[in-house]
Amino acid sequence: MADITQEELNERVALLHKFKDLLEQQRSKFQEYLTVLEKQQDSITSESTEKLIAHTELEQQIVKNLVNLQKVIVPMNKMYIAAGKKSTAEDAAIENIQNELSVLQSKVMKQNEINRDLLRVHIENIRTQINTLKNPYKTNRSVYAQKQAVAQYVQVEA
Repeated sequence: MADITQEELNERVALLHKFKDLLEQQRSKFQEYLTVLEKQQDSITSESTEKLIAHTELEQQIVKNLVNLQKVIVPMNKMYIAAGKKSTAEDAAIENIQNELSVLQSKVMKQNEINRDLLRVHIENIRTQINTLKNPYKTNRSVYAQKQAVAQYVQVEA
């Protein structure tokens, strides 16, 4: 194995630290996303439309941030792998964060599925309620459309 220069070593260390920071940011975003999804579930259950809308907007922002982070993490991961993993504490920390991310991703997917199912049931209940509503005016015609006797001749007296 060839010796590496101090400059290459410094670049690898900087890469390692930056990659670790990005993974930690991603982990915190996933934790935030999971919290929002759990609160969103409560909003669905309590039928709080305003809260549900707020959680959905927040969820969209978090997902957008996660996508932007992922755009940076993917190439950084490739650089990290190309630089060669060593068995250092930093490498172990990165691997630990990646494992935590996998667990968080699966929790987020599960919670997201739960929320979708709750929303599906809630929407179906609303449709059923709408279909069972009776319109009291359904059989009545407009007051103005009713046939009434109309005079044929008008007698005018002076």
